[in-house]
Amino acid sequence: MRITRTGGGHGRRAVAVATTVLTASALLLTGCSSDDDGDSNTSDSNGNITLTVADYGQFGYKEAKLFDKYHQLHPNITVKEQTTANEEDYYPKLLQQLNSNSGLADVQGIEVGRIKEVVDTQASKFADLSKTIDVNDWVSWKEKQATAKDGTVIGAGTDIGPMSLCYRRDLFEKAGLPTDREAVAKAVAGGWEDYIKLGEQYKKKAPAGTYFMDSASAMFNAIVSSNAQQYYDADGKPVYKDSPSVKQGWNLAAEVAQKKLSQGVHQFDEPWRADLRKGTMATVVCPAWMAAQIQTYSGDSFKGKWDITRAPGTTAANWGGSFLAVPKSGKHVKEALELVKWLTAPEQQADVFKAIGVFPSNKGAYELASVKNAKLPYFNNAPIGQIYSDEAKSIPEAVLGPKDGIIKDTIGKQINNMEQRGTKPDDAWKAATDTIDKAIG
Repeated sequence: MRITRTGGGHGRRAVAVATTVLTASALLLTGCSSDDDGDSNTSDSNGNITLTVADYGQFGYKEAKLFDKYHQLHPNITVKEQTTANEEDYYPKLLQQLNSNSGLADVQGIEVGRIKEVVDTQASKFADLSKTIDVNDWVSWKEKQATAKDGTVIGAGTDIGPMSLCYRRDLFEKAGLPTDREAVAKAVAGGWEDYIKLGEQYKKKAPAGTYFMDSASAMFNAIVSSNAQQYYDADGKPVYKDSPSVKQGWNLAAEVAQKKLSQGVHQFDEPWRADLRKGTMATVVCPAWMAAQIQTYSGDSFKGKWDITRAPGTTAANWGGSFLAVPKSGKHVKEALELVKWLTAPEQQADVFKAIGVFPSNKGAYELASVKNAKLPYFNNAPIGQIYSDEAKSIPEAVLGPKDGIIKDTIGKQINNMEQRGTKPDDAWKAATDTIDKAIG
C-alpha cells in the first residue's frame, strides 16, 4: 500500500483500512520510518543472512508482522525493510540504481504505473520469477503486466485496486434516491452514463451545500481503467487522442463539470479532506484502498452513513497495485526469490489485507475466511470481501504504456480546470494534449 502518492498514474495514494469480519481500523501515515540502509547482502560465518526489501509507502508487511514470522520459519534469515514514503521519490532512485547496477536491495517494489517501463527497459536486470511462482495463481492480467516479451516474469503481484462505489446513505435518502446497496448498484448498472443520471436526480433534491461526487477526474480515471484499451495500443503506440475509453471519459467529465455535479476538488489534497470532514460528498469512486481515506477524514460522526456497492457498468476498473522483483545483482538471489514467493502467497496476502486493507492479487486468498467474509462496520457493514472479489473477476486485461501516469495526471489537471475555473472543454483538451505531446515526445 502506498502513502500520499503523487507519481505513477495507476497507483494508490493512501493507506487503506484494516479489515476483519467484524472490525475495522483506519490507518493514515504521512511517512514511514526506514531501517538503516546498511549492506543489502550481509551474511556471517554461521550462514546467517540479511535480506533487504526496498519499497515505498506502506506495503503492510510490518503491520502484519510478516518479516518476524518469516524469521521464525527461517531462523538464519533476517529481513529488513527500507521504505521511502513517496513512490515519486522512490522510482527515480530505483532507475539510477538499475542503471549503475549498484545499491539495489535484494527485493525491490515496483508500482503498477511503472511496471511497463521497467519491463520494456530493465527486464534483463531482474531474475525470472516464472520458475518460482505459478502465474496462474494470480488474476490473469496482473502477472501479464510484469511479463517481458521473452516470457520472463520480473515481478510477483502484491495487490490490486478493484473499483467500487462509496456513497452516503443518509444523503441519498434526503435526495429521494435508493439507499440499499443492491438498489444503488441496479441504478447505475448501465454504466457511467447512468451514474451521471443518478447525479442529476440527486442535484434536484440535494441537501444544501452537498455535491453528488467529489471529482470528475476520479470518474474519468475509473472509466478509462475499466477498458482494455486506455492510453496505448498493443504495439506500444500512444493512442490516447483516439482511444474510445479516453473519449468517453473526457466527454462525461466535461458533462459533469458543465452540470456542476461534482465538488471539483483534487483528490487527496487538503480541500478534499476537509470536504470529507464536512460531509459534503455524496459519492466517491472507490478502489479497495480508498475506504481508509474516507473513514479517516470523515470521522466518527459519519460512521454507518457511508456504504459501498458495485461500480457502474459490467466491467470493473483497477486502480493501484504493486509488484515485488528480485535484482540479479543480489548475492542471495535464491533466498530472495523464496521470500517473494512466500510474501505473495494467499495466506500472507490475506494477512496484509486484514492488517491494512489492500486487496490481494493472488486468487487463492479470495476463498480464505479473512478475505471472503470481510466486512466494514464503518460502511454499514459492507461485505467488501465479496464485493472486491467479484469486481476483481471482471477487470479487463488492459494494455499499459510507459507514460500512462503522465498522460492520466495531465488530463486530470485539465478536468479539474473545467470544474474549478470553468475552462471550456476544447481549450482544456488542447492544453492537455499539448502538454502530453511535449512530455512523451
